[in-house]
Amino acid sequence: MITVDFSRLHLKPGARVLDAGCGPGRHLAEAFRRQGVHVVGIDRKHEDVVKAGNLLRCMEKAGESGKGSWGISVADLTQLPFANHSFDLVICSEVLEHIPDDSHAIKEIIRVLKPGEDVVVSVPRFFPEKICWLISKDYRNEPGGHIRIYKRKALISQLEQAGLSCVSTGWAHALHSPYWWLKCFCGLKNEEAWPVRMYHKFLVWDIVKRPWLTRTLERLFNPLLAKSFVIYLTKEG
Repeated sequence: MITVDFSRLHLKPGARVLDAGCGPGRHLAEAFRRQGVHVVGIDRKHEDVVKAGNLLRCMEKAGESGKGSWGISVADLTQLPFANHSFDLVICSEVLEHIPDDSHAIKEIIRVLKPGEDVVVSVPRFFPEKICWLISKDYRNEPGGHIRIYKRKALISQLEQAGLSCVSTGWAHALHSPYWWLKCFCGLKNEEAWPVRMYHKFLVWDIVKRPWLTRTLERLFNPLLAKSFVIYLTKEG
């Protein structure tokens, strides 16, 4: 499930990409498909770092990579282990809402990015996320979960005040919002609830098959129901 629209980024061979909070590696893998791109992923969860590394190894063996290089490590976004101006692109997807000191994390992202280069930030969108918080106390109190809900203008302002310029915005995953509402309603950990199981099967089918009908529906509903809000920015020179 890819949140970032890579067609907006125009990665060139030799570019260095940091996925800050890479999880199991979904955006790392997508960047690694680009010709000659060097990707680096960090995450605080060791198990996710292992999964991401295994995914990139499998891509290399299957000939699905763009012949670049990769590296993965356990690290904290508020203390990135990289020199200033190390990367041509930083992706931070669905991460800031988990971090108590998000301002410090944003400063670190900017520090390791080269002047004039791109940053992509995505967070849960206010309206769908607010519904989850209203339905489920467990959702809003999940250990390591979301500790804040961002509003669009406030987050853009926070990022721009830190030294970035917003280029464009987008939405993603409108079809996923009802799934999370169902999970919150049926019980956050109740994976066997019939509505949750059926909708999960539908989402897996959609991700694998990508039929034109659901792709069209998602594009139509994204402005209203998108689970994620995506911001494309550049670092001031």
